[in-house]
Amino acid sequence: MTAPQQYARARWATRAQFLHLGLIAGLFGAHVPSLAARYAFDEQRIAVTLLAATAGSVAMLLLAGRIIARLGARAVSVLAGSVFALSLSVLLVLPSPWLVFPVMFCYGAGQSLYDIAINAEGSMLELLSGKAVMSGFHAMFSVGAMLGAGAASLFFRQDIAPWVQLASVGVVVAGLMVISARGMLPMHPPADAGTAHFAWPRGLLLMIGLLILSGMLAEGVMYNWSVLYVQQELGALPERAALAYVAFSGATAAMRFAGDWVRARVAERTVVIAGAALSAVAMSVTLLAHDAAAAMIGFALVGIGLATVVPILYNAATRVPGVSRAAGIASASSIGYVGFMIGPPIVGGIAHAANLSWALCTLIVACAILVFGATRIPLGQRRAVPSGVPA
Repeated sequence: MTAPQQYARARWATRAQFLHLGLIAGLFGAHVPSLAARYAFDEQRIAVTLLAATAGSVAMLLLAGRIIARLGARAVSVLAGSVFALSLSVLLVLPSPWLVFPVMFCYGAGQSLYDIAINAEGSMLELLSGKAVMSGFHAMFSVGAMLGAGAASLFFRQDIAPWVQLASVGVVVAGLMVISARGMLPMHPPADAGTAHFAWPRGLLLMIGLLILSGMLAEGVMYNWSVLYVQQELGALPERAALAYVAFSGATAAMRFAGDWVRARVAERTVVIAGAALSAVAMSVTLLAHDAAAAMIGFALVGIGLATVVPILYNAATRVPGVSRAAGIASASSIGYVGFMIGPPIVGGIAHAANLSWALCTLIVACAILVFGATRIPLGQRRAVPSGVPA
């Protein structure tokens, strides 16, 4: 197999892996109300549950660069993806509510390691080909999230028990992850001598990480709370509430498919600022309207605005001199995942004290930070294809 053929095969495999990540995330997001109902969790308990997942994510970030450097992104995607998917499959069949928290810790650890592995693969493929592909990969995540939430809506209409949904889909996706991994690059080229496989976030990495924090906090609000908001605050049925997630994920996917085309024609700083501003305005109007139909439209506009933010910032993290691609992503993400860590208790606490409408205002604040911060970091620079590497 020639190098271009191998890269093309790896691109399709990586698209599939991003799709699988989205399927699990989308299904989980649609089943947050199911988790609350199964174990009688209020907003605070749900917040602690999400916090357990984020704790697992952050713990794994400290080791991700070294693990991927030693085992390769392909092997890590199989191991971490299996843990991630199978944790979801048992989530609603646990004999005690207390077991939810360690299971969610494993869910988060597997998710973050899998996420970093496939992002490192995507960054390497972009480097080798000299073509912008990262937004397209992240678009596949959004497609998967849309399909996962859409499947949940369909399953609810067919009166399929929530635990059956999670168990069956989790097992099937775990198998698909193993199959898709066969097309990924066997190993990445070794990093330059002296390149770190973990870097504590500071300087430019810290600044990028703080913006990823804001972007991931905003996305986390949508992924974890949008369905509950439409169902609890707006009184929609479960199958219709799940469609709010579909609207957000579908719009995000559509914009991410166009994201690489946009990046080639519009300055990345402009894309981030305009997108964050659009999301803030759309969420403000949605909360003021307090209507299920308006929420579908508003969440779609939020998805369009946020779609390219995190892919652009992830790619910026891989361009910081002196660290490997995986380490750059892991380092910036270690700050970014704090957004997922502080997001649940903040949103849950506000929702418990007031309501989810006020809690969702955290997304507006996060978007304002993105607008300001995008003017403070270098964006839009393209890495040159190394000599001797086929484009």
